[in-house]
Amino acid sequence: MSANLEAKKVIVEEIKEKIKSAITLTFVDYRGLTVEEDTKMRAEFRANGVDYKVYKNRLLLIALNELGYTGFEDILEGTTAIAFSNKDEVSGPRILVETIEKAKKMQIKAGIMNGERIDAKMVETLAKIPSKEVLVSKLLYLLQSPIRSVAIALNAIAEKQ
Repeated sequence: MSANLEAKKVIVEEIKEKIKSAITLTFVDYRGLTVEEDTKMRAEFRANGVDYKVYKNRLLLIALNELGYTGFEDILEGTTAIAFSNKDEVSGPRILVETIEKAKKMQIKAGIMNGERIDAKMVETLAKIPSKEVLVSKLLYLLQSPIRSVAIALNAIAEKQ
C-alpha cells in the first residue's frame, strides 16, 4: 500500500474517534472567513471544549459511512469544517451561530445530535439554548425563591412581636 493511502486511513480513524467522543457535531461552510475572525472563533472553541477541524469531504464521508451515518453526501460539497462539541450539546452550535451573526459569513450545513442528523434550523435552535451553567444557576435561583419568601415572612412575624 502507498504511504498516501495509509495516511488517509489514519485520518479516517482520527475522524471516527472524534465523532464517537463528541456529543454534538456541526458541519459548516466556512467560506469568506478572515484569518482574524477564524482565530477568534478557534480560541473560543478551545475555551469551551470544542474541537474545530477542516477535513477533506471524501474522508469525512468515509468516516461517517463506516460509523453508520448515511445520507451526508449533499452537505459534504464545497468547503466544510466540523465542530465536535465534547463538553455539552450547545457550545459548538452557539459559537458558530454567534460567529455567523457577527461576521455575516459562513453557513451552517447540518449537524448530528444523539446519533441523528439535524438540519441547519435545528442547529440554530440548539444554539439558542443557554449553557448548562446558566440553566443550573436559574434553577438554583428558582429553588431559593420560596425559601427566601418564607424567611422574610418569618422575620416580619418576629419583628411584630
